[in-house]
Amino acid sequence: DTVLYTTLMPCYMCAGTIVQFKIPKVVVGEARTFGESKEFLESHGVEVVILDSEECVAMMQEFIEAEPTLWNEDIMEL
Repeated sequence: DTVLYTTLMPCYMCAGTIVQFKIPKVVVGEARTFGESKEFLESHGVEVVILDSEECVAMMQEFIEAEPTLWNEDIMEL
């Protein structure tokens, strides 16, 4: 079985792709920063495992502080 491992909870576009390609399981490093697609994935039968890794949280906080413009572009909040 295919398992997708990701630092962050996927955005809605990525979540749609996960559903489209029938990836049955997603393991997420952290969902505090960006976590809106969990219910969408689960409603389409995708198992979502959230590790809530402090290392991932810290890494994302450092990235967002260092690159706020890039982060806002990535999450479509220009």
